[in-house]
Amino acid sequence: MTLNIRPANPKDLAAALDIYNAVYPEHAETLEETEHFLAQLRDSRLHPHFQDWIAEVDGRPVGTARLWQAPWMFHPDRYHLELMVLPEFRRQGIGGALFAAVQQHWQERGAKEVLAGAKETEAHALAMLERRGFGEVLRFFDNVLRLENFDAAQWQPQMELPEGVRALTFADLQTELGEEAAWLAYYACQSEARVDVPRTAPPSEVTLEDFRNYRSKATFDSAGVWLAVTDAGEAVALSELWRDSADPQRLNIGLTGTRRAWRRRGLGLALKLRGMVQAQQQGIREIWTNNASNNVPMLSLNARLGFVRQPAHVECRWGKV
Repeated sequence: MTLNIRPANPKDLAAALDIYNAVYPEHAETLEETEHFLAQLRDSRLHPHFQDWIAEVDGRPVGTARLWQAPWMFHPDRYHLELMVLPEFRRQGIGGALFAAVQQHWQERGAKEVLAGAKETEAHALAMLERRGFGEVLRFFDNVLRLENFDAAQWQPQMELPEGVRALTFADLQTELGEEAAWLAYYACQSEARVDVPRTAPPSEVTLEDFRNYRSKATFDSAGVWLAVTDAGEAVALSELWRDSADPQRLNIGLTGTRRAWRRRGLGLALKLRGMVQAQQQGIREIWTNNASNNVPMLSLNARLGFVRQPAHVECRWGKV
């Protein structure tokens, strides 16, 4: 076996994506999505760093790694590591060789913190991270709802909104307020709601331009974003449903959240339920969402709604900024 680890080039992107999709089929992406993500990094005002590597065995791509910085959780000395090897080529030293190449790179850049993780079912990958100085920070659970098991009628009272607040899709809000005013209302609501979402590092500001660029993805659906809107046109809560690029009968929840002054009134739940009913009426088979292990109220609510928790992704950290 001849193993070669090298920096990737744009021609390797499709091969790297094939490896990712083989390792994480439940989160499969298209080439268009990956290119969109990398374009966002290149265009960000923060100029985040990213670098990919390819592991080849006898000329065949069998592993890939990416070191990158997240604009929405940005610190100049914080990096994120994604590393994966095809299942049939694991435990042959390929992952360790990829890790060594990436580690040398982040050391040369003077990184002070690196976040990486693996599924809780991948004990060998988590053990490798532990041996290299990473410690567990947080767990994230996919939760899956089979809509055939969802009884909307029993949740009808929770779909009601308080007086002075209406439920509108973002598509309807654009028609009502005009495109620019609707984007500003959506952005203001999401920007405040996202601040308190549990994560492994503090959130950084996302500009309106970046916000809109992210939602230029093919999987974004303006009719799948539900907003609670006051009579003054202010969006005070939201629940987002995104299409899935690999499965047309699946939707993925982006963010469900509420502005601080409007919390504990059931707005987020009411909007989430409306999205679930809409999806059911459209013949969608299942909805996926993701929650941190310390977000106990949301995990409990999703369980009540019928979501089934999947094995966790264990996020680990080396160093700290």
